[in-house]
Amino acid sequence: MTKGFSLEQDLRLLINNPKYSDVEILCEDEKKLYGCRAILAARSEVFDRLLYNGMKESYDNKISFPKINSAGMEIILEYIYTGSVKVESLKKDIIEAFYAADYFQLSDLQDFITKSVKNNNLVKNYSPELLSKISEKIPLTEDNILLNLLVETVAVMPLNNIEFGRLSITGLKYLLSCTHEKELPFATREYEVFRYSAILAAKQVSDDTCKALIELLPTLEQIENSIIVGNKIITDRQKVAKELEPLIKFIDFRRIKTKILANFIEPLEIIPIEIISNSYRHVALLSNLDSCDIRGKPINLSGYVWDEKACGSKLIIEDNRKIVRTPIGCGHQNVRAKIALESNDIFEWDVIIEKVCCNAWVGICASENFDYDTFAGIQPTGWVLGDCGFCYNSNKKVMNYCPSFGDGTIVTVHLDMNKRTCAFTVNGTKYPEVSAWNNLPSKLYPVVSLCHPGRFRIQPHQKS
Repeated sequence: MTKGFSLEQDLRLLINNPKYSDVEILCEDEKKLYGCRAILAARSEVFDRLLYNGMKESYDNKISFPKINSAGMEIILEYIYTGSVKVESLKKDIIEAFYAADYFQLSDLQDFITKSVKNNNLVKNYSPELLSKISEKIPLTEDNILLNLLVETVAVMPLNNIEFGRLSITGLKYLLSCTHEKELPFATREYEVFRYSAILAAKQVSDDTCKALIELLPTLEQIENSIIVGNKIITDRQKVAKELEPLIKFIDFRRIKTKILANFIEPLEIIPIEIISNSYRHVALLSNLDSCDIRGKPINLSGYVWDEKACGSKLIIEDNRKIVRTPIGCGHQNVRAKIALESNDIFEWDVIIEKVCCNAWVGICASENFDYDTFAGIQPTGWVLGDCGFCYNSNKKVMNYCPSFGDGTIVTVHLDMNKRTCAFTVNGTKYPEVSAWNNLPSKLYPVVSLCHPGRFRIQPHQKS
């Protein structure tokens, strides 16, 4: 391109170009970059103070930054020279770029990085790794926008879905500290928080210790299904306890059922006995009132996806488990969502009927004796509303609950676990609680029942 047509393009030619530079920039990884003093000082007060302070740096042709690596510095130079940064540049090292922008007091660049991360799904794909790195690199302050964004993103990811090694001890500590006793959306029940923390701590000790602890700490799903676990002994329990120590104060053991505390956690001897005793005492003083076993807002946003393990044999689940559809010739089958609705709260979610079928059904089910290959409405543990406007449970119908509906309909389910009742909103019109369903079980799941050519999408309730 001929010079003179684009200021940004012309200035981009100066970036890290020895020909037009009068200062060498030495980075943490010992890589050498090149810059122009006047441009650097004009665009950054930090560079101005360093390069024109009358001290040694004012006359040297070198300046060192032992805590900023070359990937971050290259982004700083790109922004200083052109006033913008390409997303491709950010992908090289987002956290280093953000740290460097903070160091050089370039708040506009920090905002740009945060917005770019949001708009390009970079946080969603790599949020555990990014949270780990930023918590180890940048001072942890409550007003750090990127840090808060990462915490919010990881908080709604079930910890069991995050492979060990993606989230560091430091990153996990910051996640738990930011969500401890806070009303933030959180996806993981407190026992699973402890389990993940303990296994991650054991992994710092040795692979054998980690394997032993995994056998001794089953998942909640395994506990609920009465799956027997191994009887290995942790030989390095003191080392595990030491690694776990920074996380313990951010785990609320009072939210963990006493049977789990007694049968699985206390025998490990990696938690101080005072904490265990206080948890037992807290439960005793509740006078049999239920305690929510999940911190923050118990609505598990990431749990509103279809569960391939709780699904009719012919149903097809796709689009990151948000959509279920039926193949040709498929009769009525059911699929439930992964989220278990069991705390004393009000749960709401949407099911979008992208393609209606002959009797499309939306509602709730219990896992006990539920058959995924048989229409939900004829089962005693299925409660569903159909596109005909009728409600069904145990082959008993509630007629004319709402008008019939078709393609594109949005059905919102309103489940009140305090009163154990259920109501529906259809295309924006809310209907009363189904009077016949007045004593629902204490643990339920979102469910749909469909046949060919049905296609249903599930999502957290989108409030207008």
